[in-house]
Amino acid sequence: MLITTEDARSHSADSRLACTLAAAAGALNTAAFEIVGFFSANMTGNVSSLSDHLAKANLSAGLFFLSVVCLFITGSLVSTLVINSGGRRNIRTIYAFVILAEGLALVFLGVAECFFTPLSPGVVLIMSLSFLMGLQNAVVTRISNARVRTTHVSGTATDIGIELAMLYEVLRRKVSPKEAPLYLDRLRLHGLTLLSFLAGGVAGIWLYKWLGYGFLLPVGFGLMALALKAIFRPAAARKGAV
Repeated sequence: MLITTEDARSHSADSRLACTLAAAAGALNTAAFEIVGFFSANMTGNVSSLSDHLAKANLSAGLFFLSVVCLFITGSLVSTLVINSGGRRNIRTIYAFVILAEGLALVFLGVAECFFTPLSPGVVLIMSLSFLMGLQNAVVTRISNARVRTTHVSGTATDIGIELAMLYEVLRRKVSPKEAPLYLDRLRLHGLTLLSFLAGGVAGIWLYKWLGYGFLLPVGFGLMALALKAIFRPAAARKGAV
C-alpha cells in the first residue's frame, strides 16, 4: 500500500492506507489535545486561532500558532521534495522511506520527552507533531492521488456527504446505476478513514494515560514496521525472481 501510486492503486490498497495512517494521525492528534488543549494537525482551527490572537494583538500567542501552521506546511514541503527526488531516481519505495522517517522521528521525540523533558514539553510536542502530520499528509495525498486524507477530517466528512448524495441520485434514477459501485467504494473508503481516525483517537488517549509521553513510541514503532514491510517486500520479490 506504500508502493503503487495513483491510477494503479486498488481500493483495497487505499483502504489499508487510510485505516493505518488515519488511526496513527488520530492517536497523535487526540493525545496531543489531551496534553496541551488543541490539535497539531487541525490547520482550520489553528489559522482561526491565529486570526483571533492577531485581532486582539496577542502577538506572542499569534506567533506560536503561526509557527504551528508554518511547520505543517514545511512538513508537507519537505515530504513532497523527497518524494519528487525519489521519483526522479525511480525509487519505488520512496513513500515508505518517508513514513519510516516519520516513525523514527516519533520514537526519538518520545524518548526525548520521557527522559530529557524540555523546558516547554507541550510546545515542543505540538510543533514536532505539526511538522510530522504535514509530512504524512503529503505522502498520503500524493500516493493516493488525493483520494485519501488521513488528517483532514473535515474533507473526509464532506466526501461522505457527497457520496451519499450521489447514491441517493442513483436511487432516484437521476444518475446511471452503473456508477453505484464506484460511489459505494468511495463511501466505504471515506467511512473507514473517519472511523479509523476516531478509533486511533480513543487508543491515543488510552496510551497517553498508560504511558505518558511514551505513547509516541508504539505509534512510531508501528509506522516503522509498516514502512519496513513495504521496503523489504519488493527486494524479496526481486530476489525470488532471480
